[in-house]
Amino acid sequence: INAEYGGLHYLQMNIRLFVLFILFLSVQGIDPPKVLWFTQYVDHYNVETQPQTFQQKYLLWDKYWNKTANGPIFFYVGGESGIDDTWGHNGFLFDLAPEFGALVIFAEHRFYGQSMPFKTEPFSPEHVGVLTVEQALADYAVMITQLKKQWNAEESPVVTFGGSYPGMLSAWMRMKYPYIVDMALAASAPIKTVYGYPMQPDYFQTVTNDFAIADSRCPNIARQAFSDFLTLSNSGQNGYDQLSKIFKVCEPITNPARANHLLLWIYNAFATLAMINYPYETEDYPAYPINVACQYLLNNENPLQGLAQGAGLFYNGTQGGLSCFNITDEFVECADQTGCGTGPDGYSWDYEVCSEVIYFQSTNNVTDMFPPRNWGLKNLTEYCQKTWGVTPRPDWLRISFGGLPGLQYASRIIFSNGLLDPWLGGGILNQVSDSLPVILIKDGAHHLDLRGAHPGDPQSVIDARNKERMYLRQWLSQR
Repeated sequence: INAEYGGLHYLQMNIRLFVLFILFLSVQGIDPPKVLWFTQYVDHYNVETQPQTFQQKYLLWDKYWNKTANGPIFFYVGGESGIDDTWGHNGFLFDLAPEFGALVIFAEHRFYGQSMPFKTEPFSPEHVGVLTVEQALADYAVMITQLKKQWNAEESPVVTFGGSYPGMLSAWMRMKYPYIVDMALAASAPIKTVYGYPMQPDYFQTVTNDFAIADSRCPNIARQAFSDFLTLSNSGQNGYDQLSKIFKVCEPITNPARANHLLLWIYNAFATLAMINYPYETEDYPAYPINVACQYLLNNENPLQGLAQGAGLFYNGTQGGLSCFNITDEFVECADQTGCGTGPDGYSWDYEVCSEVIYFQSTNNVTDMFPPRNWGLKNLTEYCQKTWGVTPRPDWLRISFGGLPGLQYASRIIFSNGLLDPWLGGGILNQVSDSLPVILIKDGAHHLDLRGAHPGDPQSVIDARNKERMYLRQWLSQR
């Protein structure tokens, strides 16, 4: 891992600079932010190491901040990707800023993007141990406190925002630091799952339901396609050759391990397409990409060919520039069975799922359309011990934040979840108290409500954003 880090990191940073520029253009009416750096402790909890610091990246946008009236600070809690990537996909904050006179900050999570506590061998055992939820939350708490003091804005209320893992962090910031964070929006945050409670519905069950919503015939066609896949993968080299041709892999399939990797490559494609099943065209994908993948299944006489086209949609996007698929580079097997991504950010997330952010996704071909595959604590532990030399702690986050019973002590957190989102079953779906409102979005995929307003938005997400506005306005007025 460490040997690969330097080259991958350099390439990724250059790509991100280009992506950042494109995102600035795509967010209509939004001026580029100020790119700033905050001097942060490497380890907040060990006084012996506290002279060690690193530079944590954050983006600041103050176009509408009404500082004289103690306008609020909207603080996006960065997660498992570089903050440049996150900036362009959370336009709701910029839509809210003029109305509330808010300052907008996007802060990058340690060990992601350019916020690396160690520039050499960051993933070595002596370094990577400070990649924890607790250290990340402490980073944000220190940053908020010091920046407010620096700007003489100590009376400005703070609202944290986040979607998915950042959604969990947003809620935990309010729970752990209620004297720093006044309220939070936690979108598509699978807190229940990482606390150790079962997902209901399960991740791949919701993926299957999304295909059924597109067309009720699609799940069974996909089941047949997967059955055909397994038949070929168990037929020796002749079967491998057919799979290589149908799925257009750059390097032919020659053994069971590579055939299994191709299967997981397909899982990853459909798992991610369901998360980004947005109602309008995005940077690389068509509107409702699950519907498009479903049409591929319906329109091909050979179900396996339809499966290949559907998976290819994720890796090739709408431009379709790839003539073949390098499945080894495009998908990396890791602790997270929904995918970790690639490059240094993928390594960081792999470690987090191995240490604290524990969850399991399996398939059964009954409630979902995927071949039976079990992934439990034993599988995760074996992988993590082999890869990182660590043993997962599945109970820790529940102990640290109180699990579901701990929510009775929290307040002013909005939990939103889309019914099309595969993470739905891991979220908070039942309201615990009036100050912990739950918003369910009928036509919402993964934190669609955090994206900026769009002409293609369904009424359900428009209504959800209006409710979120209402709660924020109400809570800010009561402060």
